[in-house]
Amino acid sequence: MEDEKIPRVSVTPELRFLYASRIEIQSPLQVGRSPYGQRRIIHITGGSFFGPQVCGTVLTGGADWQFVRSDGVTELEARYTLKTDDGALISIVNWGLRHGPQEIMERLMAGEPVDPVEYYFRTTPKFETGTGKYSWLNKTVAVGVGERRANEVLITVYEVT
Repeated sequence: MEDEKIPRVSVTPELRFLYASRIEIQSPLQVGRSPYGQRRIIHITGGSFFGPQVCGTVLTGGADWQFVRSDGVTELEARYTLKTDDGALISIVNWGLRHGPQEIMERLMAGEPVDPVEYYFRTTPKFETGTGKYSWLNKTVAVGVGERRANEVLITVYEVT
């Protein structure tokens, strides 16, 4: 059995730029330690996004429900709404992980600028819209690369082809 090779699918996915976003946030609300870790809620207050097929604003009212696990990894689950320049609404659930060396993560938590190459911040946004022009997003798998700043998060999103 060890000598048998499992055949590989002949399609190799690639990444295609979908959009870059700037998401404005408030200071984290520290809920406290739960069975899952240190729970935090970060409210989203606005922002913008721009890409070749979709662009517009990030609406106020979403939030990122995070917890910092005992191993130092932050699990993120952000729920928010995009409004395109032509008025369509796109709901997003963006799950991800952020981690790095302890001193780097402490600097991020303190709001200090940190080069995003110094830590891992990846997300998997899931899109939902009822607008036909953007219905292709309902069938798209995407990945994002993030950068945490003091009062905003930058996320560049790529479609997995």
